Amino acid sequence: MALDSILKGADSIVAGALDRALSGRDITVDEAIALFDCTGLEMNMLVMVADELRRKTVGDIVTYVVNRNINFTNVCIKQCGFCAFSRDFREEEGYFLPNEEIIRRAKEAASLGATEVCIQAGLPPKMDGNLYVDVCKAVKKDLPDIHVHTFSPEEVLYGAVRSETGTYDYLKRLKEAGVGSLPGTAAEILDQPLRDLISPGRIKVGDWISIIKQAHSLGIPTTSTIMYGHVENSRHKAEHIALLREIQKETHGFTEFVPLSFVHTEAPMYSRHTVPDIRAGADGNEVIKMHAVARIMLNNHIPNIQVSWVKEGARMSQLLLAAGANDFGGTLINESISTAAGAQHGQLLRPKEIKQLVRSSGRIPAQRSTTYKLLKVYRDEKDDDDSALDSADTSQFGSYQQLVKLDKFRFKETRK
Repeated sequence: MALDSILKGADSIVAGALDRALSGRDITVDEAIALFDCTGLEMNMLVMVADELRRKTVGDIVTYVVNRNINFTNVCIKQCGFCAFSRDFREEEGYFLPNEEIIRRAKEAASLGATEVCIQAGLPPKMDGNLYVDVCKAVKKDLPDIHVHTFSPEEVLYGAVRSETGTYDYLKRLKEAGVGSLPGTAAEILDQPLRDLISPGRIKVGDWISIIKQAHSLGIPTTSTIMYGHVENSRHKAEHIALLREIQKETHGFTEFVPLSFVHTEAPMYSRHTVPDIRAGADGNEVIKMHAVARIMLNNHIPNIQVSWVKEGARMSQLLLAAGANDFGGTLINESISTAAGAQHGQLLRPKEIKQLVRSSGRIPAQRSTTYKLLKVYRDEKDDDDSALDSADTSQFGSYQQLVKLDKFRFKETRK
């Protein structure tokens, strides 16, 4: 692809960055900033280059995983400004799912074809340090073949503190208990002054990096994420992705990168005006540029760029498949955290819906494992099989709004 004729008169930094990317080289932070700030013709070329790099690196297959989210408690000791999911233990909407309910939900998901359960939650006060380990053991005892994707670096740190052990040893215990991978959430923006503004008391940047590297060294892969659209600027975003790139060069442990746009509707730092100059989430151009720049910055190191249909909706997610993305994420079945923040895109996307969205984008849908092993490629509609999840009655799963009202799972302060 010759850029000289197309980008005649375009910004020289943008043109140089895109040319460098097409030649297979990494772009710099300053070049990434220029790409984040570009508009018009330059933005169109950014998207085209990202799509071309995607095509060269991973081809036309768009993957998805059949999974279920199990957010077993919304009670949390932290007061993050962006989080509308957590509840203080004194609030009447606090809930806590016992192990038997977690296992029931995992079994239900497995019966519907799920290969993964993603288990995350708030940080409940006075938590038993063995809780996370016991949850994993319980799930794997009844479902030895299911992949347990669970516990962010924030949760790993909390579990280690509550069990009075180091994070490395705690990760070893989690792996022995059956953890297959960690979500790379709790990253938000890996800039300490910015974290101190939007989530004071949240895990420190250095601790997040340390736990991610420890997990990778133990053979526990993780995802990687960013949360954007609040008070960050282009430099924050570029430096965050560059940091992930450097970690990946060292550890090779990231399976994917997932941009997560800020859902502002119910977020305390937006609704209560506690953070100056807070924005109402990323606009459409920002979302597109985030995925495109991520592809360009990470293409040589993290080949999988995932869209979050929960954050962006199905239609925008389709567009992002032409801006460098190659993965549609999971079916989720239950999604509570974004839903609580005001996301309007539902708690479940069925496999047949994902396939239709992918095919109408001119791409090939494929079911994958958590670690991106292709389980089945659906090159033609005749290859489609009947999925139990496609015909499942969604009312059987319940919703976050229903869950917080149930006395059956009400959080009790005396719980250890």
